[in-house]
Amino acid sequence: MTHKGSNIKVAKLFRNGGSQAVRLPAEFRFEGDEVYVTRNEETGDVTLSRKSREAFWEDLFVKLDALDVPQEDLDNFMVERPLNEPFERPPLFAEEE
Repeated sequence: MTHKGSNIKVAKLFRNGGSQAVRLPAEFRFEGDEVYVTRNEETGDVTLSRKSREAFWEDLFVKLDALDVPQEDLDNFMVERPLNEPFERPPLFAEEE
Protein backbone atom coordinates (compact mmCIF):
# COMPACT_ATOMS: atom_id res chain seq x y z
CA MET A 1 0.00 0.00 0.00
CA THR A 2 1.34 3.43 -0.94
CA HIS A 3 0.19 6.77 0.42
CA LYS A 4 -1.09 8.99 -2.41
CA GLY A 5 1.40 11.56 -3.69
CA SER A 6 4.40 10.25 -1.75
CA ASN A 7 7.01 7.52 -1.75
CA ILE A 8 6.01 6.38 1.74
CA LYS A 9 5.05 2.71 1.86
CA VAL A 10 3.10 0.86 4.53
CA ALA A 11 4.60 -2.26 6.10
CA LYS A 12 2.67 -4.89 8.02
CA LEU A 13 3.38 -5.63 11.68
CA PHE A 14 3.01 -9.10 13.13
CA ARG A 15 3.97 -11.09 16.22
CA ASN A 16 6.73 -13.66 16.09
CA GLY A 17 6.92 -15.40 19.45
CA GLY A 18 7.37 -12.69 22.06
CA SER A 19 8.68 -10.16 19.54
CA GLN A 20 7.04 -7.80 17.12
CA ALA A 21 8.26 -8.02 13.52
CA VAL A 22 7.85 -5.89 10.41
CA ARG A 23 7.17 -7.35 6.96
CA LEU A 24 8.99 -4.95 4.65
CA PRO A 25 7.95 -4.36 1.03
CA ALA A 26 10.39 -5.99 -1.43
CA GLU A 27 12.05 -2.70 -2.44
CA PHE A 28 13.08 -2.11 1.20
CA ARG A 29 14.73 -5.48 1.84
CA PHE A 30 18.09 -5.58 3.61
CA GLU A 31 21.05 -7.84 2.92
CA GLY A 32 22.37 -9.87 5.82
CA ASP A 33 20.78 -11.08 9.05
CA GLU A 34 20.85 -7.94 11.21
CA VAL A 35 20.00 -4.24 11.04
CA TYR A 36 20.47 -1.37 13.47
CA VAL A 37 17.31 -0.08 15.14
CA THR A 38 17.12 3.45 16.54
CA ARG A 39 14.29 5.48 18.03
CA ASN A 40 14.04 9.26 17.81
CA GLU A 41 13.34 10.35 21.39
CA GLU A 42 11.40 13.45 20.31
CA THR A 43 9.09 11.87 17.73
CA GLY A 44 9.17 8.20 18.74
CA ASP A 45 9.90 7.26 15.10
CA VAL A 46 11.81 4.03 14.64
CA THR A 47 14.48 3.79 11.93
CA LEU A 48 16.09 0.65 10.53
CA SER A 49 19.60 1.01 9.11
CA ARG A 50 21.75 -1.54 7.35
CA LYS A 51 24.58 -3.00 9.34
CA SER A 52 27.62 -2.53 7.13
CA ARG A 53 30.84 -4.51 7.00
CA GLU A 54 32.58 -1.57 8.65
CA ALA A 55 30.15 -1.87 11.53
CA PHE A 56 31.02 -5.55 11.81
CA TRP A 57 34.70 -4.68 12.34
CA GLU A 58 33.83 -1.89 14.79
CA ASP A 59 31.69 -4.31 16.80
CA LEU A 60 34.46 -6.90 16.73
CA PHE A 61 37.08 -4.48 18.05
CA VAL A 62 34.75 -3.30 20.81
CA LYS A 63 34.26 -6.92 21.87
CA LEU A 64 38.00 -7.64 21.67
CA ASP A 65 38.74 -4.59 23.82
CA ALA A 66 36.30 -5.92 26.41
CA LEU A 67 38.20 -9.23 26.71
CA ASP A 68 40.36 -9.64 29.78
CA VAL A 69 43.57 -10.75 28.03
CA PRO A 70 46.93 -9.56 29.42
CA GLN A 71 48.75 -7.19 27.04
CA GLU A 72 51.84 -9.43 27.18
CA ASP A 73 49.82 -12.30 25.70
CA LEU A 74 48.55 -10.05 22.92
CA ASP A 75 52.07 -8.77 22.17
CA ASN A 76 53.51 -12.28 21.97
CA PHE A 77 50.71 -13.80 19.93
CA MET A 78 52.17 -15.61 16.91
CA VAL A 79 55.75 -14.46 17.65
CA GLU A 80 57.24 -17.91 17.16
CA ARG A 81 55.83 -19.04 13.84
CA PRO A 82 58.20 -21.45 12.05
CA LEU A 83 55.96 -21.42 8.98
CA ASN A 84 57.56 -18.21 7.75
CA GLU A 85 61.18 -19.27 8.18
CA PRO A 86 63.11 -19.82 4.91
CA PHE A 87 64.26 -23.32 4.06
CA GLU A 88 66.15 -25.08 1.25
CA ARG A 89 64.01 -26.55 -1.48
CA PRO A 90 65.13 -29.29 -3.84
CA PRO A 91 65.56 -28.17 -7.46
CA LEU A 92 62.48 -28.45 -9.66
CA PHE A 93 64.25 -29.88 -12.70
CA ALA A 94 67.17 -32.32 -12.94
CA GLU A 95 69.35 -29.87 -14.93
CA GLU A 96 69.35 -27.43 -12.01
CA GLU A 97 71.12 -29.94 -9.77
